[in-house]
Amino acid sequence: MKFCRYGNRGAEKPGIVDADGRIRDLSGVIDDITVDTIRDLSVDIAALPVVEGEPRYGVPVKGIGKIVAIGLNYADHAAESNLPVPTEPMMFMKPLSALTGPNDEVMLPKGSTHSDWEVELAVVIGKTARYVAKEEALTHVAGFTIANDVSERFNQKQRGSQWSKGKGHDSFCPVGPWLVTPDEIADPQNLDMFLDVNGARMQTGNTRTMIFDVAELIAYVSEFITLYPGDLMITGTPPGVGEGKKPQSIYLKAGDKMTLGIAGLGEQTQQVVEWRHLGDAVLG
Repeated sequence: MKFCRYGNRGAEKPGIVDADGRIRDLSGVIDDITVDTIRDLSVDIAALPVVEGEPRYGVPVKGIGKIVAIGLNYADHAAESNLPVPTEPMMFMKPLSALTGPNDEVMLPKGSTHSDWEVELAVVIGKTARYVAKEEALTHVAGFTIANDVSERFNQKQRGSQWSKGKGHDSFCPVGPWLVTPDEIADPQNLDMFLDVNGARMQTGNTRTMIFDVAELIAYVSEFITLYPGDLMITGTPPGVGEGKKPQSIYLKAGDKMTLGIAGLGEQTQQVVEWRHLGDAVLG
């Protein structure tokens, strides 16, 4: 099944996407899309009301507790970044304040000069994972979705050793449009992925070229961090980021448009805008 949350920011409703790509309203069945509410959910999709128009998509699951990110998980991306191929998964965290809907605007931080894109397979954890064996790891997955690990490279690499400085800006983690249950993804290690900027193809890849596959990542991370239901793991990006372009790097500027997608998981589109104050609005 393909679950989603739709509607205005902060007032999203639960939905499910039918075979024709239409959103069906689930609010008469469950209050929201969480790992608990969709577990063992049985519903006649055809009997649910069709949502008219083209509503905004929100982050497809409510209650994300933390975002664990994996860096340099594609050898050719490590090469274009002029960094060695990791011998163990490289972990960092993105803050929840970076979450935003899949088609919401991406805001450049103040003074941004090196903001960049990264299409990534994202995994939503379905049950507590602590010292999980690789062979059991995929049983801990509630579903898959897409993330854009937007990154300000100068802040990431030139302002100390903490990547979170460049990875954690507001709106730097668009997620969605759907949470796709594992039964619809025959092999998470064979998914085509792409990212375009202003209609030009920048990234083309497939999850089969990951250095560490999804099962390995869950098992590895669970040695160091307990993963709880609803936690989000983003798993690395293929080559084609702006920083690695030759002969000259390309970085995002206000007015640019990113379009990205992964086979079976849908697509995202984000307009890039200058930073502006959002008050106390919750981006996700």
